[in-house]
Amino acid sequence: MAAVAADPAAADAAEDREPQREAMPGLESQRRQIKNSESGRERPLRTGESWFLVEQHWYKQWELYVQGGDQDSSTFPGCINNAKLFEDQVNWRLKKGLVEGEDYVLLPEAAWHYLVSWYGLEHGQPPIERKVVELPGIQKVEVYPVELLLVQHSDMDTPFTAQFSHTASIGSQEDLECAPSPCTDLVLRTAREQFLVSPQEEARLWIKNAKGSFERLCNTRVTVFDAALKTGQLIIMETRNKDGTWPSAQPHATKSASEEDKNFQGQPGICGLTNLGNTCFMNSALQCLSNVPQLTEYFLKNRYLEELNFCNPLGMKGEIAEAYADLVKQAWSGHHRSIVPHMFKTKVGHFASQFLGFQQHDSQELLSFLLDGLHEDLNRVKKKEYVELCDAAGRPDQEVAQEAWQNHKRRNDSVIVDTFHGLFKSTLVCPGCGNVSVTFDPFCYLSVPLPVSYKRVMEVFFVSMDPRRKPEQHRLVVPKKGKISDLCVALAKHTGVSPERMMVADVFSHRFYKIYQLEESLSSILDRDDIFIYEVSGRSAIGENSREDVVLPIYLRERTPARDYNNSYYGLMLFGHPLLVSVPRDRLSWDALYHILLYRLSRYVTRPNSDDEDDGDEKDMEDKDNIPKPGHVAVGSSQDPGPEQAGPSSGVAGRSRAPVDNSPGPSHWPQRARRKHLFTLQTVNSNGTSDRSTFNEDTHAQPYIAIDWEPEMKKRYYDEVEAEGYVKHDCVGYVLKKAPVRLQECIELFTTVETLEKENPWYCPSCKQHQLATKKLDLWMLPETLIIHLKRFSYTKFSREKLDTLVEFPIRDLDFSEFVIKPQSESAPELYKYDLIAVSNHYGGLRDGHYTTFACNKDSGQWHYFDDSSVSPVTENQIESKAAYVLFYQRQDVARRLQPQTGSSDPPATPGCSSPPNSEFMDVN
Repeated sequence: MAAVAADPAAADAAEDREPQREAMPGLESQRRQIKNSESGRERPLRTGESWFLVEQHWYKQWELYVQGGDQDSSTFPGCINNAKLFEDQVNWRLKKGLVEGEDYVLLPEAAWHYLVSWYGLEHGQPPIERKVVELPGIQKVEVYPVELLLVQHSDMDTPFTAQFSHTASIGSQEDLECAPSPCTDLVLRTAREQFLVSPQEEARLWIKNAKGSFERLCNTRVTVFDAALKTGQLIIMETRNKDGTWPSAQPHATKSASEEDKNFQGQPGICGLTNLGNTCFMNSALQCLSNVPQLTEYFLKNRYLEELNFCNPLGMKGEIAEAYADLVKQAWSGHHRSIVPHMFKTKVGHFASQFLGFQQHDSQELLSFLLDGLHEDLNRVKKKEYVELCDAAGRPDQEVAQEAWQNHKRRNDSVIVDTFHGLFKSTLVCPGCGNVSVTFDPFCYLSVPLPVSYKRVMEVFFVSMDPRRKPEQHRLVVPKKGKISDLCVALAKHTGVSPERMMVADVFSHRFYKIYQLEESLSSILDRDDIFIYEVSGRSAIGENSREDVVLPIYLRERTPARDYNNSYYGLMLFGHPLLVSVPRDRLSWDALYHILLYRLSRYVTRPNSDDEDDGDEKDMEDKDNIPKPGHVAVGSSQDPGPEQAGPSSGVAGRSRAPVDNSPGPSHWPQRARRKHLFTLQTVNSNGTSDRSTFNEDTHAQPYIAIDWEPEMKKRYYDEVEAEGYVKHDCVGYVLKKAPVRLQECIELFTTVETLEKENPWYCPSCKQHQLATKKLDLWMLPETLIIHLKRFSYTKFSREKLDTLVEFPIRDLDFSEFVIKPQSESAPELYKYDLIAVSNHYGGLRDGHYTTFACNKDSGQWHYFDDSSVSPVTENQIESKAAYVLFYQRQDVARRLQPQTGSSDPPATPGCSSPPNSEFMDVN
């Protein structure tokens, strides 16, 4: 409580209030009334009562007087005189260190008034009144209130000293609304009155701690005792600037910029947000939320201050709500072209570590976190009670839904619930026993799926057996859940080659990453994979002895020259595209294979003329000792550097083994020709990096053959440009056009029956087993503002993709009456019609992208495009695009209800009703 009678004027006023002198009763009667009666010193303390200090010497004199029994005795005490208890007789401040029983006694209010009426109070002295306070575990008379030094942020050198009870509140929302407060000892109210700060101005308090640093007094609804404020502590009051900022939050580096914008006055709400580094996702979510009228009004009118929940263990101690409020007040002050949301970003990262740093994130994920954080920070339920969820158990939907909503509100009651929460009905049917489970669950937004095409476009290269034909690039449309055989069937329609004569392989780093079987699923092939489909003979297959032809995987390698003293060759590097070549089983000799391969390579490998052939023969005869014999390593078993020098093999070895073939291994093959022509042949492992015999591989495994080129021979006879050449089939020019879908179709998909996945079964309470039940969601009750999240990002075990389907959504009159199953009121159709107020857009793909916002200003009704710090007006026909990601719709009855509040002197605008001149258009599509 504030100091009592701290000046002479107060003392005079106290004297005027003194009761008239009464006839003095008998001395024994006085003693009983002052000491032993219900109104005497012996009565127990009661919180809030007033007790008075009486100087010890005077009281002892009075006791001596009444005990003597003689009213005419010389021991008559005279007027009550407390002069010894005061430091001076000007300010009437109580001396420090006074002790009860030595310096003073305490009397209840009634006893004090008796003594004053009988003996009077020394002229000019104020009564020393103190209150009984209840502190943890004790009740006591608060003789010494807490003395605090109050200063303004703008003038730290002129403190004002005021006294407050330990049980006084620090602040109250009543101060902000000019309501009469029952407590006159509020710290914030006293500071406002002292520094002439009007209740309409928003203020906050800081304290200077023992270390000399300043801390925010966030929770002003606690007492001075709970806040651990001590006598002599400095309290600073800070008043919010007109532009929505706080003086203490303005960094020195931006003072010049703020001076430039000091006189700026723009349309409230038309304010950009600076990109701090990949924070466009945050800016987009904030701009959407900032343009929800009822939520923004809630913060602008400071209604959030009385609902801040500092004790919620699920909340963020009010910090997220305060940080968001600061952003809203700045954006809607009209004094900023753009603001820097650094403090908000810091708070978000502090409470949600996934948003730390400057990585790109999803605007819908941040929006979900922010709505949940605001809800818990502003939850009106201070102590959540346990609520048991009940199944419908055959009861009417109306009854079960009402019970579910009431249970939800018993634990969750905030402006977020009022604005964004709805209710849907969930129906689960057990496929085993037919048990039906019905529950009603709240939602904050709808994540609706997009109609997914069951077709997939794949690009492949077709390699014909005809060496004169270049590889052909084809764009094929296949079933998304199809098999490799479906890919071959689709290609057969373009090439005329039978699917039975095709083999499909994934080529990576000049080698076969995998050779697919016809029954394998297409889902294992990613869009980024290089898929080659080879034509083989109809009689051939890998690993089938019954066939007359064998398919051999062929790699191309080049020897790399060394730079050592003897200039010998070492190392092998893979190059070009590998081949799958059909070879008749009766021609499995090195010489026959050489000519078969020479024929297959004839498009880009030049045959030597007769002179070259002779030179090669002589050289071969000279180097005949270097020609490997059957089962011998062809090139340098001692000089072979292994996989490292044979080309990059990281991530390839062991990814798939070649199909097994029971044909004789390389050690049983016919001896290779001793004539060295353009290249040599070598059996290698599936990586193409080493001789098979070096690794002791299974000699019965499918052989891989490497064509090894000497650098000079390759340069002379191998045409690399021609080898890399390919042609595009006409189908490559075709584009699979995706037909646009209506938003209503997405909502229909959301409410269709689906079967639970194996990873997420439902435990049936009837048959006591986990079942893959059927599930259906229905909309029961819709919120004032409906957030619709378009699920554009698709993630599966084998693929990730963004769906760029154009979703057609209405700007006005989105009608949900056909989707809401709750019995509807025909007299209020506007309860089911919504108008668009904001859109969060995502441009780009999965790995990179950019977020922007379209939003309708609540005051002007004008649509604007928010691209980080840039803001420009747009028209309605620019809003709908393939980038639309999160849609914000407002119910029409809410828009009409808010018009008188948000509108100015001009007629209130309807969302999306006005458009700028065409010259100001900005093409954002």
